[in-house]
Amino acid sequence: MQVIRRIRSRTLVLPAADVDTDQIFPARFLTTTSRDGLGRALFADWRFDAEGRPRPEFVLNRPESAGCSILVAGRNFGGGSSREHAPWALLDYGIRAVISTSIADIFFSNAVKNGLLPVIVDEDTHQWLLAHPGAELEIDLEAITVALPDGRRAGFPMEAFARHCLLHGVDELGYLISCLPAIEAHERTNAR
Repeated sequence: MQVIRRIRSRTLVLPAADVDTDQIFPARFLTTTSRDGLGRALFADWRFDAEGRPRPEFVLNRPESAGCSILVAGRNFGGGSSREHAPWALLDYGIRAVISTSIADIFFSNAVKNGLLPVIVDEDTHQWLLAHPGAELEIDLEAITVALPDGRRAGFPMEAFARHCLLHGVDELGYLISCLPAIEAHERTNAR
């Protein structure tokens, strides 16, 4: 996992509400446990027509979306199944953060465990972001804020352990492994 302290990027805006994991990463692509190349199937049914040609009207296919790493999504993003392929596909495509007013719990957890930053903002901030696609943002995980181009800052909730893991680029297992010297010292001290 990459260390996340700050993410600076223009935004992609996908205003649809209730986007589920099958829309993010369709089930027919669940043929691998490798994360490599999953970005090609991200939003496949929306990005491509029946012949596999890109739909020019879809946000990821627009030229102005190139290089954007922050996705602003409609409310209730990531519901449905618990497939980790959904955050994997977003990351493989180049998305590093998803912003919404609500993100499904299991998707939120899978995102954090895989290094995708889920950001839940208030309704006013969300409406501003939806109305300003391509806005240049800075998400500061250390300060737990989103800086808008007009100078406003919006805070967002982040559980302390999840924040620690993202700031240090480790998952739960990586965190436990980093504690191994202390665990071994404790075992030596308390051996009977």
